[in-house]
Amino acid sequence: MKRADRGLGARRRGLAFLVLACVLCMGAGAGAAVLVKSPAQAAAESAPPPPDVLTARVEKRVISQAMIARGTVTTSRHIEVTPGPQSDKDIGRSVVTKIGTGAGHKAVVGQVLLEISGRPLFVLPGVVPAYRDLSQGKSGDDVAQLQRALRAAGHPTGADRAGVFGLGTEQAVGSFYRAIGYEAPTVEVPAPAEENPDPAGGKEPVKETPVSRTPVVPLSEVVFVDSFPARVDDVRVKVGDEPGSGLLSLSWGALTVEGTVTPQEREMVRPGQTVHIYSELAGRRFEGKVASVGREAAQGEDGDQQSGGEKYTVKVAPSKPLPAELNGENVQLTIVAASSGDQVLAVPSSALSSGADGLISVTERVGAEERRIPVVVGASGDGFVQVTPQNGYRLAPGADVVVGTRR
Repeated sequence: MKRADRGLGARRRGLAFLVLACVLCMGAGAGAAVLVKSPAQAAAESAPPPPDVLTARVEKRVISQAMIARGTVTTSRHIEVTPGPQSDKDIGRSVVTKIGTGAGHKAVVGQVLLEISGRPLFVLPGVVPAYRDLSQGKSGDDVAQLQRALRAAGHPTGADRAGVFGLGTEQAVGSFYRAIGYEAPTVEVPAPAEENPDPAGGKEPVKETPVSRTPVVPLSEVVFVDSFPARVDDVRVKVGDEPGSGLLSLSWGALTVEGTVTPQEREMVRPGQTVHIYSELAGRRFEGKVASVGREAAQGEDGDQQSGGEKYTVKVAPSKPLPAELNGENVQLTIVAASSGDQVLAVPSSALSSGADGLISVTERVGAEERRIPVVVGASGDGFVQVTPQNGYRLAPGADVVVGTRR
């Protein structure tokens, strides 16, 4: 029995080896079939796939031709603040001693912007620029403006007549200066003459002209702007500087936008065109119109105009007031140079083709079939072209037209 068992085991091992050999042979055959290819099969597999036709839909849309520019939101009025002559004769040197504001800050009625040699430079409401010192006895439109400004700052001028610097205006000036933390400067004015007896006992009195000191508003200490709040655009001095030609600049009034275009772009821009104003910071869009286009030549280092540096300033008037927080922001301007007005039949510009017969056409694709449709082109913009089918052909919105091929 043991000898028979050993024979049976040997036969089983032999059968297993035979099965394994068959499996190996089948695998080798399959691998050879994969690796070994006929020349025709290899060429077929290496050939590019057939081209794929790219199509786009015919649309009904408004076509506009637009150009993109950059612009800055700014106010409609500007003023450069320059130092005036110091009225205090005791001041030996003019120097900036304090700065009360900064670029981007708002200036309110009566605010002290700077201090020069210990004296304030403040801002008041008014349209008449300061051109003289104002004190008792003065009269005119500038005095009436000062009286209105003092009242707006909370300092009534009493019973003084409009435009006449009297006792009530004098008291209001003193009150205003104390409110901003300074003593009002004064100036000598003649007092009413007094008659004194002649010490020698004669009949004729001796007339004397005494003087008194009265508050004054010096030209060098006041700036007038006609709308508040005003915005401080920049401050060009620091404490210790001697004031030069420009201390700071102020702007006020309704917000507008000023952009810049090249001479080539200027040919496309005209007053009245629609402008889309986009604020990246606020993520908001606003509408406006081109108000004006003016030439602005770049200046060379020696102050001469550079012939090759021409640019044009485009002023945009917003259709609605812009938010105050946009003041000073750089924004994107999309100027609509031309528009079809109403919706028209439009295709992508890449759908147009010109045949040997000189006709412009589009190719409509329906399933696997194509047909050429002659068209007349109209307005173009935004990558689209207005088309009108000719020779009795029809082209409906939603139809597919060939715009190219892709391999």
